[in-house]
Amino acid sequence: MATPPPPPVGPYAPPPGPYAVSPQANSYPPPHGAYASPYPPGPYAPQAGVPACHICGALPAVPATVRGHQGIVVVMRFLSLRGPLCRDCGLSTVRDMSAKTLWQGWWGPLSVVITPITLLANLAPWGRFRKLAAPTGGFRTALAPGRPLTRRPEALVFLVPMLLVAVAIPALIVTGVLVGDGSAPTLPVGACVRNEGDWADHDLRVTDCGAPSAQYKVTRRLEKAGSTCAGGDYLADPKYGPDGATISCLEPLH
Repeated sequence: MATPPPPPVGPYAPPPGPYAVSPQANSYPPPHGAYASPYPPGPYAPQAGVPACHICGALPAVPATVRGHQGIVVVMRFLSLRGPLCRDCGLSTVRDMSAKTLWQGWWGPLSVVITPITLLANLAPWGRFRKLAAPTGGFRTALAPGRPLTRRPEALVFLVPMLLVAVAIPALIVTGVLVGDGSAPTLPVGACVRNEGDWADHDLRVTDCGAPSAQYKVTRRLEKAGSTCAGGDYLADPKYGPDGATISCLEPLH
């Protein structure tokens, strides 16, 4: 085995003292400035295989996609934010994008359908963020979740009209039923009626033929063209009566 040559001596020997070349002379310093990692060393650095929040770098975080929509007459914009998010950053993103979608997403023909689909799609990531523990670590402060969606002015712009519609529809149904209870029934042949208004604007109501208030008896209904009532009978004008376009023949009882 060959013996390595001795180090050079004389004028070719490396200078001693502080000018001597150290073994680390050819090593490079770690990157800094714009090329440095956004995760500082230490407990905040992400671990292999463990997703950290895309916004603040905190743990725990889950992969999710939050969506938004804008409808501008004939132009539509589909918004999305992808990446692992922690609990606070995720809830903040879902609430902000959903609130903006509630008042920006209805101003187009197709957007009327796309907006509710977008809002329903955000329920899945919203549920995943709520199950996470409080974020820890990270290279910056997590986003503040802010007020719940139902307490934001943007949401009230949509929720108040929807609430009014939800209340108005049952109110109209109840009003129609109550008003309909007092409406005049149809006039079957052989029934007796009384007039609760002037004859020029008559309001005929079915009553018992033996009652003192009974005034007329329905003898026939003129449902065919050319039909006429018997002499002395009155004609119930369909404009004021309850039969729509059918004219009834009324025989006076007194």
